Amino acid sequence: MKLRIARKLILLPLSLGVFALAPTFANAQDTAATESAISVELLSKINTAIDADTPRLTTIFKDLHQHPEIAFTETRTAAIVAKNLQELGFSVTEGIAKTGVVGVLKNGPGPTVWFRADMDSNSVKEATGLPYAAAAKQRLADGSEIDVMHACGHDAHVTWLLGMAKTMAALKSEWSGTLVVYAQPAEEVGLGAQAMVDDQLWQRGFPKPDFAFGSHTAPIPVGVVASAAGVRMAGVDQLDIIFKGIGGHGSTPQMTIDPIVMSAQAVLAYQTVVSRTLDPQAAAVLSVGSIEAGRDNNVIPSSATLKLNLRWFTPDVREQMLKRIDEINHGVAISAGVAADKMPTRHMKGNAGPLVNDKALVARINPSLEALMGKGKVIPQLPAVMGSEDFQEAFKGMNVPYSFMLVGVAPPALFAKAQAAGRPFPYSNHNPDFFVDLAAIPIGAKINTTAILSILAKRP
Repeated sequence: MKLRIARKLILLPLSLGVFALAPTFANAQDTAATESAISVELLSKINTAIDADTPRLTTIFKDLHQHPEIAFTETRTAAIVAKNLQELGFSVTEGIAKTGVVGVLKNGPGPTVWFRADMDSNSVKEATGLPYAAAAKQRLADGSEIDVMHACGHDAHVTWLLGMAKTMAALKSEWSGTLVVYAQPAEEVGLGAQAMVDDQLWQRGFPKPDFAFGSHTAPIPVGVVASAAGVRMAGVDQLDIIFKGIGGHGSTPQMTIDPIVMSAQAVLAYQTVVSRTLDPQAAAVLSVGSIEAGRDNNVIPSSATLKLNLRWFTPDVREQMLKRIDEINHGVAISAGVAADKMPTRHMKGNAGPLVNDKALVARINPSLEALMGKGKVIPQLPAVMGSEDFQEAFKGMNVPYSFMLVGVAPPALFAKAQAAGRPFPYSNHNPDFFVDLAAIPIGAKINTTAILSILAKRP
């Protein structure tokens, strides 16, 4: 996919720490609109309402940023969402998939639009130095403590949802239909959307969606939004491989079968899966994010766990990767002398298919986004990336048109400085230095509100 009028390319960061080529932002207006933008008057009301709400939203954002919660533990965040929605007149249901929250605002006849924000944080120690930086560790159920940080902007996502919800409640005379907003747990581990579905999301009587929206932070300049059609993100799998050996004293390795050595051999062999098993033109990624084994210097452990992450665009590539991983594991174990009843095991965890934005829906909302943001501030065409999301998993098999937008959160001057130094962006998602410029807080709320009103606004 090309944009002839924008020759220079940059790297654009996405969820889960991966990057993609994207055009620069000048004059990137190439999508034909199927409907006109919402009125100037309505855009003015959106701007006025959210500008007035910005101090409150900034306070909420800072509070959420200081109190990150990892997957399925987002109880404090969920309570804030529920309280705010209830005060706005939404019908609120809590506790879906442990911490998920759904709010429904009915406002006459018309389409039903669902909007999602994810709530969970990352296991990262923050290094931003912000006065509202996360500092406390999170205690887990087993008593251990970990560093936690909103290093992917989910605190901004929740804040944007609350800003949009308040604006939609205030502008009820301007639209007709049903708005459903929901705060989802556990996006980072790829389990939250499916967990909500498994917890009877679609059997609870909520209005079924005609359209769905989501948005995500990206460290591109504040004031820029990427809203593009087609395949946007890759499918993802999170899986654990457990090697079982025979533990023993470090001084007598001949008495053991070392799972750490097997793990090391497997990690190296995995590097051939993409380079030697798949078609060279098939995009895929296999990464090992963690090796957990042993504790003491002089003890060879009895087992080791490898935590793998796969990215792919087609089911056949996914199956090829899984098959080859199993073959490598089996071969490594046999060569180490592992008994047949102790062969390595594969445990599948989070999974999500590719994210595919609806072409007609993107074409419908982009004119309004351009009217809101200004010329050259809406990127309508981008190549697909290896980053992944589970947003779309909530609507799997339902034929719901959806659009997932990327909202710039980096200070423009900082972004320009990085570009001048030959760096694609000033920082990346999941990095200890990741932060959301406070100027992006009202802008994200405005973008989300405008996209929704592109569907629900009353037309002359």
